[in-house]
This record gives sequence, C-alpha cells and structure tokens, in this order.
Amino acid sequence: MIMSNSTQVSMRDLLEAGAHFGHQTRFWNPKMNQYIFGARNKIHIINLEHTVKQFNEALNFANQQAANRNKILFVGTKRAASAVIREQAQRAGMPYIDHRWLGGTLTNWKTIRQSITRLKELEKQAEDGTFAKLTKREALERTRDMEKLERALGGIKDMGGLPDAIFVIDVDHEAIAIKEAKNLGIPVIGIVDTNSNPDNVDYVIAANDDAIRAVTLYATAMADAIIAGKEYAKTQGGAKAENAEAAE
Repeated sequence: MIMSNSTQVSMRDLLEAGAHFGHQTRFWNPKMNQYIFGARNKIHIINLEHTVKQFNEALNFANQQAANRNKILFVGTKRAASAVIREQAQRAGMPYIDHRWLGGTLTNWKTIRQSITRLKELEKQAEDGTFAKLTKREALERTRDMEKLERALGGIKDMGGLPDAIFVIDVDHEAIAIKEAKNLGIPVIGIVDTNSNPDNVDYVIAANDDAIRAVTLYATAMADAIIAGKEYAKTQGGAKAENAEAAE
C-alpha cells in the first residue's frame, strides 16, 4: 500500500530541538555506541544522521498504521513528556498513558478493562444525577474513585482493546510498558537516549529524551504522521465508495 506521508523531520529540526545532546558520558549504555558521534564537555553527542533516518522510518510506519485504522498508544509518564504526550495523542485521536504505567496494562488487559468499565459507570452516575442522591460522604468517595481511575486510565478508556503499536518517550523509564508490548508481539517505537537500552525496541530513535522542546518535536511529528494516515484512509474510503457506485 502506498501512503501519502508528508510528515518528515529534518536534521535542522532535530538540531534546533537539541535532540543531539545525550547524557553524561559516565552514564552511557554501551549498546548505544553505534548511535554516538562523540563527546563534548563529558556529554555524549548523538549522531543525527542515524536519528533522521530512524525517525522518518518510524513516522512512515505510524502513518501506515493509521491509514489501516490501527491504534498507536502514546506513552510518556515522566514530567518532561506527560503534558505533550497527552496533548498530541488527543490531537491525533489516539490512546495515551501520561501519569503512571499500571503493571498489566497490556498483559492483563481483561482486568484493566473491568476498571475502565467502572470508570465509565461512575462518569455516567456523575452526569445523570446519581451522585446528588447520595450522602455527602458517599458522593465524595465515588468522586475520588472516579478521579483516581480517570488519572490512571482516562487516556485508554476508549482504546477498545490492545493497541497495534506503542510510541514511547524514554524507554528506560517505561521499561515495563516495553516488556509487556514485547511479550504480546506489539511493535515498539521508542525515543532512546545514550543512557538507555535499545533492546526490545522495534523502531529505535536515538535522541535526547529529556528536553521539552525535543520531546514536543517527537510527539508532534508522530501525531502529524498519524493524522495524515487517517486522512489518507478517509480519501481512499471515499474513492472506493465512488468507484463501487460507478460500477453499479
């Protein structure tokens, strides 16, 4: 299937965002050696020639997934990633986890789904006036339960099942998510810094995973590629319908 993916990042985009600044050399992971250009002031510098190629391959993959109406779960729970992951996933109409990864989110989906059902029940009760009929204490308890579930599961409550791929900022921080995805054969797109382990990441994007400007670039480009893929699916669907009508 040929996709129309106009979303590509350039070397300049990555440089301006500071994507080439790795961690202090003493914290490096030797498995990242092939992606490191050198060091400056005891900070590893990432070879962006690799990164540009890797990132654009990952964007093409995400674009194709979206064009096939598949779901990509955005994962970024640390402070530098949380807000932008939520914002860009919502813009792309994709599920996300921005607070804390609950162990078993993927591998124990059946239990997670029960918690999502409970969240939706509480939301319905809050809207239909049920809370107003309860005692103050009961209403407060249910409101707290609802807020707790929303914080943990709000981004995946409409996912409807396991995702077709996951996009992760900081693969070390989200190691449990990656392990679960790997166990289930779900492809992983990951931003991997010089201190991280690239194993179990299908689409390794060697880049800084701490700078907010860089993280914003990654998440925005990923969302753009997904939106372009969805638009492609819409236009192709429309074209197929028109062709079917013409054939009749």
